[in-house]
Amino acid sequence: MMANLLVFVFVGMLMTCLQIIDAQPVGVCYGRNGNNLPSAQDVVNLYKANGITNMRVYDPIPETLTALKGSNISIILDISNDNLQPFSIDPKAAENWVIANIKSYFPQVKFKYISVGNEVSPKNVGTSQFVPFVLPALRNVQQAITKFRMQNQVKATTTIDTGLLTNTYPPSKSVFSDDVTSFINPIIGFLKQNNLPLLANVYPYYGYIGDPGRVPLPYALFTQKNPDLTGYHNLFDAMLDATYYAVEKAGGDNVQIVVAESGWPSDGGFGASMENAGTYYRNLISHVKLGAGTIHKPGKAIETYLFAMFDENIKIGAETEKHFGVFHPDNTQKYNLNFDRIQNL
Repeated sequence: MMANLLVFVFVGMLMTCLQIIDAQPVGVCYGRNGNNLPSAQDVVNLYKANGITNMRVYDPIPETLTALKGSNISIILDISNDNLQPFSIDPKAAENWVIANIKSYFPQVKFKYISVGNEVSPKNVGTSQFVPFVLPALRNVQQAITKFRMQNQVKATTTIDTGLLTNTYPPSKSVFSDDVTSFINPIIGFLKQNNLPLLANVYPYYGYIGDPGRVPLPYALFTQKNPDLTGYHNLFDAMLDATYYAVEKAGGDNVQIVVAESGWPSDGGFGASMENAGTYYRNLISHVKLGAGTIHKPGKAIETYLFAMFDENIKIGAETEKHFGVFHPDNTQKYNLNFDRIQNL
């Protein structure tokens, strides 16, 4: 009798652990910079067939939003940097965008976050012109969401990259660079005041290729057995914690960080290979699904979006930018990933 009871308790604990693991969804970003990609409806069907319940969409394309109706896929929807200026100046322009692209599809489409701008930075000559517009646009979009009583389901925010940080090793010393604090600190204050998350694009690949002499490949790929001198087993956790520490020092304690992009290219440059990319994606999924959190945030779920669904053959930039997909354009997998459970158990 006692043996049966112990078995019952063990099974119950195991099921609870599995439920916790399954509670950490892994999303995939749906980039569209390809001339050979499937239709939006086929893409949504592919997400559903593979158990992918979260998507990031970079433009409010009606075809995509229509295909998402009733799909039960939660989405991040971006407002492009080019739209920030009019939305920052005119609250009505932001409101009209919300009406056309969110309210018109809500609640049939499960909007989760609206990213008001992506990787805007005073340090980046390609995006620095948008710096003055992010916070006022963010305010106006959130105001519109609240006006239409969607604030309990839809959160406005923005997406940063880790290039805003400095002194990142050890992660506990990380801060935002002096030349970006006047930009990022008020944004973090707004997010904290309104209980909104911050989205961050976290790429160990770029950390590795930027300093391969001091960043071992196994450390970037989650395969390093022993921790580094700061106690970290992988670069992903170190980068995420560095971001948390910087946000907290900027007044953003309790601001959740969502990893809105993370990936590894399969071709096109140093360190880019099918083997490395497959290893990274498999281990990242397992790491997130385990729900162990990081050294700084133990046990805290890491909401994460893989970049990206498909290779994008007309994407501009470095050649590697075209090779981040986890699927081929013909809908076949590149790495045999399991998105709804831990890999290689």
